[in-house]
Amino acid sequence: MLAVKTIGITMGDPAGIGAEITVKALADTRLYTRCRPLVVGDVSVMQEAADIVGMKDKIQIHGISRIEDAFFRPGVIDVYDMGLVDTGQLIRGEVSPLAGHAAFEYVKKVIELAMSHEVDATVTNPLNKEAMNLAGHHYSGHTEIYAKLTGADKYTMMLIHGELRVVHVSTHVSLREACDREKKERALE
Repeated sequence: MLAVKTIGITMGDPAGIGAEITVKALADTRLYTRCRPLVVGDVSVMQEAADIVGMKDKIQIHGISRIEDAFFRPGVIDVYDMGLVDTGQLIRGEVSPLAGHAAFEYVKKVIELAMSHEVDATVTNPLNKEAMNLAGHHYSGHTEIYAKLTGADKYTMMLIHGELRVVHVSTHVSLREACDREKKERALE
């Protein structure tokens, strides 16, 4: 039997829906038989998310600063607490540099954890590109952040569902630029 892998999950933009999606997903106890989930984000935001989705009394948010302190058990969401967000200043649903910076830092940390083999794989929740850019992090999306921080020369985004695999020839560009990028060589690459 294969060892259960540790999966680093970014919380996403703290003003967005990532924390709520994560709480709902990790409330499914079956997930813990398939992996050891670790959220990279802010404990305070995750606690508010548990309250928002009506799971405050059903889920324990467990803040950690070292992976070896994680419980990895159903009913507990282990959060590698970055402590970047003051929930008193956070306005949910609003674009802000505070949220954009935090979302970028969560992605950066999960990449660091993967590169140092502390997590086996990564999953990302939504971030807001406008908020990220307002914070001074100028990337068009997750894919470009991963490429830059891992030193990848060639990269692309792949979407998977069952046996279906889709690789984008262009992402996060205008329709005009997408048409210009559509070249046989690029598609083959």
